[in-house]
Amino acid sequence: MKNVLNNSKKGILMVTMFATLLSFANEASFIKDDAKKTALTLTDVKAGNQLSIKDANGNILYSELIQKSGIYAKGFDLTSLPNGEYVFELDKDFEIKTIPFTINSKNVVLNRSKGTTSFKPHLKQKGNLLFVTKLSPNLEAMKISIYTDNNSEYELLHSEKITGVQAIERVYKLEKGNYKIIINSDNKEFTKFINN
Repeated sequence: MKNVLNNSKKGILMVTMFATLLSFANEASFIKDDAKKTALTLTDVKAGNQLSIKDANGNILYSELIQKSGIYAKGFDLTSLPNGEYVFELDKDFEIKTIPFTINSKNVVLNRSKGTTSFKPHLKQKGNLLFVTKLSPNLEAMKISIYTDNNSEYELLHSEKITGVQAIERVYKLEKGNYKIIINSDNKEFTKFINN
């Protein structure tokens, strides 16, 4: 009789364990569905950096202001986006980093090796002098256009295209007035307004 009770207890224990394993199997499939998220980890970010997802035309599909300095890690469900080419863009103080990715039939492929870093121009005003600097390690061209405010309409005052230089440095003398400075480089446009 003891053997029948022991075998019954063992049988009940095995059924319970089997049911538990089945419930874990269901949870595992739930986790698998959640694995559609693409994990993005960025090191050395600062609070105030801007993270965006852009399509091939440069349209912003998502934008987030980084809240904490250090390491940024987040999962993105990108499977709802149509097939095509996209980029993660991290806009930092003096540089913009991009990580391209492709969506094809709900598969997301990060192309970290094709990521780029472009340096932003730096403008500094001292008195009536405007200092413009930019690092261009790959000799990227840069166009500087200075517009003067003429009764709420901007007129082109000076335009200059600089090519073949790694460290661009220019100084412009500005008379009293309001100015709009537009700098084009690395397929990006930077605009700054100056009240002198």
